[in-house]
Order: sequence, then structure tokens, then C-alpha cells
Amino acid sequence: MSRPDRRSFCLVSLAFLIVMLGTSLPTPLYPLYAQQMGFSRIIITVIFAVYAIGVIAALIGFGSWSDQLGRKRLLIGGLGLAVISDIVFLCSGDLTLLLVARLFSGFSAGIFTGTATVAIIEQAPPAWQKGATLTATVTNVMGLGLGPFVGGLLAQYGPMPLMLPFALHLLCAVLAVIGVTRVPETVDRPAHVRLHRQRLAVPDSVRGVFIPAAIAGFAGTAVLGLFTAAAPSFVRELLGIQNLAVVGGVVITLFIASAMGQALLRFVPERHRLTGGCVVLALGVALVGASIGFASLGLMLLGATVSGLGQGITLRAGLGEVVAQAPARRKGEITSTYFVVIYVAISLPVVGLEALSMLIGLTAAGVLFAALDAVLALAARSLLVRRRAQGKA
Repeated sequence: MSRPDRRSFCLVSLAFLIVMLGTSLPTPLYPLYAQQMGFSRIIITVIFAVYAIGVIAALIGFGSWSDQLGRKRLLIGGLGLAVISDIVFLCSGDLTLLLVARLFSGFSAGIFTGTATVAIIEQAPPAWQKGATLTATVTNVMGLGLGPFVGGLLAQYGPMPLMLPFALHLLCAVLAVIGVTRVPETVDRPAHVRLHRQRLAVPDSVRGVFIPAAIAGFAGTAVLGLFTAAAPSFVRELLGIQNLAVVGGVVITLFIASAMGQALLRFVPERHRLTGGCVVLALGVALVGASIGFASLGLMLLGATVSGLGQGITLRAGLGEVVAQAPARRKGEITSTYFVVIYVAISLPVVGLEALSMLIGLTAAGVLFAALDAVLALAARSLLVRRRAQGKA
């Protein structure tokens, strides 16, 4: 194996960005699909949930395979699934194909979430090792944020709004495959390959920190799900804004703030990272709820910024505390369990929101969602404070 260098580090990071961008690219396009295919808003949420199912299935099914088969093979496989997703989107004329495209997109994201994160760290040259983990997490979040922004711009101002975004992403994914084939492998394949699904477990010694960290991560990621799945409905129906680029702009605001929160984490004292992040998250979600209640774009952008900061802080700080407490031999399964909680949070609450909106209306459901999510963030903080107080006693 040749030594990793700056070029291989950048190529893997770029591939990660492209894959994650593709997973959120359809977000501003769902209203167009709804008009073309004649389905209701709840179906948009079902489409999003199918994506999350694909992610979770890939995390559990293929989470440990890169240790056996090598990082490159899994990365190329994940890119291949992204290519298939783009092709199905380009051919999609009915709801069934749309669901299939999102499922393949979820498989691709599930493979990349774990494998690319580790690959970026391993491909970093010695001088870049210190910032490699941050690069991986920010690349993930920024890819998710850029998807709606790019999709909205292309759909609003380009020709063939339901084809151009996926055609361009298909080209980028193919180029990413070529790039990944040129990076060195960082794993020595064992003589006897043993493929198995990722075990999910949380040992007793870790539960004290895992539970509040997972609750905080759940609350933060639920906000991401709210914006990536329901933002088009809020912006178009409640704010009366039909411009798809604005929809994408609202979504990317949250993700930019999330990336900033992760980057600024090193300036926050370690003891106050997770508890402080919970407070910021609760405040941001409250602002999002107010923006829905008052139908205010300014408040929504402010809420997206504050809740994004809180989400970024809680996600990275929570994962850091969990990994620090985990036994060395069980870090993989504990980390995978944490990410499964995260991806359940990105889909299940939003499905509940849409179901509730059919009973009490979109505005009331959105305000109630925000209130419950803020309470969840504060509950996580309360558990952390209580745990630390018990540790001192």
C-alpha cells in the first residue's frame, strides 16, 4: 500500500461531499413531484422515511464490512449505489420509482457515513491528522446542506427541473468513482474474510453518558429532519414563498450553522459542551416554532441558525463523550448504535409531524413539534447535570 497524502485525503473528502449532497438534492423538488404525480404531503414524508430506512439498513448490514473488504471497495460500492439512485430518479415517472431511488440513496449514505469518516481520517497526512475528524463531520453536514441549495437553484433557474439536478450529480458521482480508484487502500485485508452485520449494543458502563448524549443527538437531528423533509411545506404553504432556491437557502442555513457549531466546539470548555449545546438547541428550536406560529421568514432563518449551532455542538460533543467512555474493543458497535438513534430521529418524528398536521393543521403541528423537541433537549441537559452531580457525591 502506498502512503496516504493530501491528494487522496481531498479525493475521499470530495467523494463524501458528493454522496451526501445527492442524498438531500431532492428536498426542494418534492412539491414538483407532488404536482406531477398527484400525491399528498404525507407521501413526501414517507419518501423521506424510506431514505432513512435505507441508511439504517446499510449502517447495520454493512457497517463493519470495510474492515474486511477494505475502504476503497465500500466507497466505490457506495458511489455505485448513488449512481443507480440518480439513474432511477432520471427515469422516475411514478411514485414507486421515486421510492426505489430514495432507498438506493439511503443505502449509499449508510455505507458512506461510517466508511468515509474512517477513510478520511486514515487518508490524512500526518500534518493534517489533528483536523481530520472535524473535516469528516463537516463534510458530511455540508454535503447534506448543499443538496437542497443546489437542487433549488437548478430547479428554479435551469431547464428540466426534475432532471438537470440528477444528471449533473450523476456526472459528479462517476468522476468521484474515478477519483476513489486512485487513492491508496488503508486496510490490510485478512486472509479469511468474515462478513457480518454490525452488532448494536450499549454496555452498562457507557449507558450513563450514552442515554443523555443519544437524547440530545435525537433532539438535534430531529430538527435536521424537520428542515430537510418539511421545509418545502412550511416555506411554500405557511410563508407563501414559491421560489425553490429560497427553500434550499432556508435548509442550507441550518447545515452551515451545524458545521460552524462543530468547528467552534474546541473553543468551548469540555465540561460545558454537551450541556451548553442542549440549551442552544432548545432556544433555536423555540425560535423555529415561533417562526411557524408567526409565519416569519426572518425568525425561521434565525431559528435555523441557532438550532443548527446547537445541533452541531450536541452531535459532536455527544459522540465524543460516548466514544471516550466506550471500551476499545466495542467502540464500533457503540458508535453504530449512536448513529442508528440519529437516523431514526431524522425520519420518525417528521412522519409523526405530518400525520399530526392532517388532524390539527400544519401550523399547530409545527409549533407542537418544536415545543416537544425543545423539552427533549432540556431533558437531556437535566440528565447530564444529574449524572455529574451523582458522580461528585
